[in-house]
Amino acid sequence: MAPSVTNWAALFSLAGVSLATGYYLGQINASTVKSTSKKKQALETLRKCKLQAEEECGVKDEDYEDGLESCGEEDDDEEDEMEINSLSLNDIPGEVRMALVIRQDLGMKKGKIAAQCCHAALACYRLIGTDPSRESYNMDMTQRWLYGGQAKITLKCPDKENLDELFAMALSLGVNSYVVHDAGRTQIAAGSATVLGLGPAPKAVLDQITGDLKLY
Repeated sequence: MAPSVTNWAALFSLAGVSLATGYYLGQINASTVKSTSKKKQALETLRKCKLQAEEECGVKDEDYEDGLESCGEEDDDEEDEMEINSLSLNDIPGEVRMALVIRQDLGMKKGKIAAQCCHAALACYRLIGTDPSRESYNMDMTQRWLYGGQAKITLKCPDKENLDELFAMALSLGVNSYVVHDAGRTQIAAGSATVLGLGPAPKAVLDQITGDLKLY
């Protein structure tokens, strides 16, 4: 059955909101906006888009807040870096991937989880592949991961105790790792460990750490 006029109107409205949001986010990224007034202006435009979406397409407020967070406007995580020498893993053959382990007991929403996983992935890459002066620097492993498609897998663990055990196991095996601690600006308490990033490392080694975890 063909969509009604009302449904078509809602679809076009949602498309317009998405295009407007993408445009203003692109403007922020392209010019590396530092002016507070420009940021406020862009955010105000996004909020107007939110209101329009709520009225015309039924978009919920929490969905909009999740979207803001995944864009980085409402999130600022603390640094907690540990440099791990992973050179001993370079001779292990096979696929190289990154694993992102997400705590389930915090009740994070999808947008929050996406943002935290991005933090973990970027931090792991920064530790292993960007600064030759770091003990964690391992360009061979980084290139294997980059040229192999930058494989990533998202997994879930029940609580912080389990996350700490996985982190300790990664340290013992020489796997590049990073634990994201949230700044507490949205949804959860400040300092909460949210996601454990592991790798890039050989899949055979990561399986020793995360083999019992379920996919997120």
